[in-house]
Amino acid sequence: MAVQVAEQMADYLLDGAVTNALNMPSVSAEESVRLSPYMALAKQLGAFAGQLTEHALQSIQIEYQGDVTELNTRPLTAIVVEGLLQPLMDCVNMVNALAVAKERDIDIVETRHDSEGDYNTFIKVTVTTDKQVRCVAGTLFADKRPRIVSVKDIAVDAELTPNMLYVSNEDLPGFIGALGTTLGEAGLNIATFSLGRASEGGEAIALVAIDAPADAATVAAVESLPHVKQVKALTF
Repeated sequence: MAVQVAEQMADYLLDGAVTNALNMPSVSAEESVRLSPYMALAKQLGAFAGQLTEHALQSIQIEYQGDVTELNTRPLTAIVVEGLLQPLMDCVNMVNALAVAKERDIDIVETRHDSEGDYNTFIKVTVTTDKQVRCVAGTLFADKRPRIVSVKDIAVDAELTPNMLYVSNEDLPGFIGALGTTLGEAGLNIATFSLGRASEGGEAIALVAIDAPADAATVAAVESLPHVKQVKALTF
């Protein structure tokens, strides 16, 4: 048994293969190679939703569509749940995430849609808390790099970077200029700026990639701008 365990550990460290694990979904070496970019996307989606979740989790729904449905999605679900729970507890990881969610009576629903939609592959995470329902979705572009394509069903196009600023606001004139000025006064350089809105004059979302973390004072300054609903400094 000791030899078998050692061989299985070597397979995981060398090829990413997981076999006969008690709590972790099994993954072959071939699957590990194919899953790698999808795992990066799942990690970002979970971390994004987790950092924006401010109330007690009740359920997590993960929808897979297109090419990703041909793969073993169980490890992807584990990574999404890990990302969601990590802001709440430091001890959670890919191995124990599903078990921890079960202990906390968090319902996890996984659905698959074989037909393609707007993207060749698509993963959507919907989080239900005791206060609200929020969703975020992403895809892989041709270079296999993850992209966020929807937040709260508002279309965006953002590549996540180590330091991001999430802003929800009313879609009214002057906001973008005020936001840029505020970040400039804080000494934060904007790398990329992604925008989306539900409708003209309705709710809008900005995902801003910045070159350094936004401190509490900067977040408070952005929160004080007219028409702002929510501000979160995100790290990935």
